[in-house]
Amino acid sequence: MSTIQPRAAAAAASQQSLADRLDAINEFDREPVPPDRLQGPGSFIGLYAGEHLAGTEFVIGPLFVAHGVAARDLVLGLLVGNLLAVLSWAFITAPIATRTRLNLYWHLRKITGPNLLFVYNIVNALMFCFLAGSMISVAATAVGLPLGMAMPKLNDVYPNSVGWVLVVFLVGATVTALAILGFEKIAAAGQVASPWMFMVFVAAAVAVLPRLGVTSLGDFWRVASERIWSGVPAHGVAKFSFWHIMFFAWFCNMAMHIGMADMTVLRYAKRWQYGFLSACGMYLGHFVAWIASGILCAAALGDVAPGPIAYLGAGVTGAVTVVIASWTTANPTLYRAGLALQTISPNWKRWKVTLVAGGVTTAAAIFPALMMRLLDFVALYGLILMPMGAVIFADFWLLPRLGLRQRYAEWKSLLFSWPAALTWVFTLVACWAINAMWGLEIFFLGLPGWFIATVLYVGLSAIQQPAKLRAARAEA
Repeated sequence: MSTIQPRAAAAAASQQSLADRLDAINEFDREPVPPDRLQGPGSFIGLYAGEHLAGTEFVIGPLFVAHGVAARDLVLGLLVGNLLAVLSWAFITAPIATRTRLNLYWHLRKITGPNLLFVYNIVNALMFCFLAGSMISVAATAVGLPLGMAMPKLNDVYPNSVGWVLVVFLVGATVTALAILGFEKIAAAGQVASPWMFMVFVAAAVAVLPRLGVTSLGDFWRVASERIWSGVPAHGVAKFSFWHIMFFAWFCNMAMHIGMADMTVLRYAKRWQYGFLSACGMYLGHFVAWIASGILCAAALGDVAPGPIAYLGAGVTGAVTVVIASWTTANPTLYRAGLALQTISPNWKRWKVTLVAGGVTTAAAIFPALMMRLLDFVALYGLILMPMGAVIFADFWLLPRLGLRQRYAEWKSLLFSWPAALTWVFTLVACWAINAMWGLEIFFLGLPGWFIATVLYVGLSAIQQPAKLRAARAEA
């Protein structure tokens, strides 16, 4: 008995010390980031390069091939669309993030009130969990290679084996553990992994070019136009044009830039100009990596499972790259989901909330449809979250210039901001109507939707705020 008690006490102390260490990780969930915790450019180069050199790039590139985009449309669309994405981060997200130093959720609370924020955060966290789940699915296709696991097919919705479920749970547990460690650990992982991942992406694509008939540099464009991006879609798949590629490249991260989710990470930036560092992710990941994975898909005769096509080009190194690329993207995504849930469960420490989010993410990753329908999903989740980004933009920049009060809900101690709520709902209804009446595809709806949301919020705020208040502010 005397031996058991000290051991039990030691075990309890060990468990307590682990919990204490996790509790001590301060990610400034409800306060501005202090000056001594701001990060230099290296952290953001690593974060963006790591996050956007993702395992999902091995999915998106092949899906472009399946949708029959022509080589010229692909290259031009990616060049223009990624430039617009970088400008969105630099001129829309970063200036507000570096002025407020608050994460998206705590800043939005001041605008929407806690009750509306509660609804938004549930939706937001679920969207990010599903996105991280797709990346876990991608990693699972590589982890399962040595196990001889049956790979999911393009039209699969449900898991096709027990092995798939077990591998997904293993990968999900690892990703969750890393996300719990916080922003600085995630940025450090990206700095270490991104240069190596980029080289593997390129090397794998170059290695399979001879199989496609490329024997010299002069052959590449001819083969690319005839055998890779031929302009002919797969059976039953819609054809993509330059405009599809441009808008997808711009808006596949709509939730992050014009949706303002990256306020959460850019609040650590010393200067707003660090928003331009998103180019490291856009042109390494969303240009080179998408092109490289499209080449691999063509060499694999249309196979779209990320693990096998990476293995085809670079062997075990390629498969390992898929795993690490998925982790470095899933980690910051899950980190954002944890912060979203943290604001609606203030009595929980962030690591506990992230643990719950990791469980939801892993459960979602079991369904391969999340990975195989990734183009539609990323467009949908960005569209759903985008209106609140427009609300933040309008509240920060436009309302003061129009004599209206910023953060009106905080000033009046309102629990629910009806202008923000109606803006969110009416914008999504308007986007649905545009799609239904004019047939505008989901990839294109973000642009008119953002302007609709901005105008709606300004107009509804003018109705909400009394005329005498506006007159007093004008005189001041």
